[in-house]
Amino acid sequence: MEHLNQLFVEAGTLMLAGMIFVFTFLGLMIIFINVVLTRLAVKFPDKVIQTKPARSKQKTTQKIDGISPQMVAAITSAVTQYRKQHNQNLSINKTK
Repeated sequence: MEHLNQLFVEAGTLMLAGMIFVFTFLGLMIIFINVVLTRLAVKFPDKVIQTKPARSKQKTTQKIDGISPQMVAAITSAVTQYRKQHNQNLSINKTK
């Protein structure tokens, strides 16, 4: 029984030492990476991209990305009809 207790104490000590080592290593690695990145950020700053302000008022009939709303409606209707026909064909085939 004494031998078993000694093994448990040794296993717990090894586990605790391993966890402390991993925690310390990861913490130092995070600190190192942050220090290196801050120094690199000073040397190589990111470029600032100028963007145009968004238009607040857009007409609903205006073409957006080159596609008119009528074309979007036609495509949506065609896809809906196709799906209805396709689903009906699947249900007919399943009942046979």
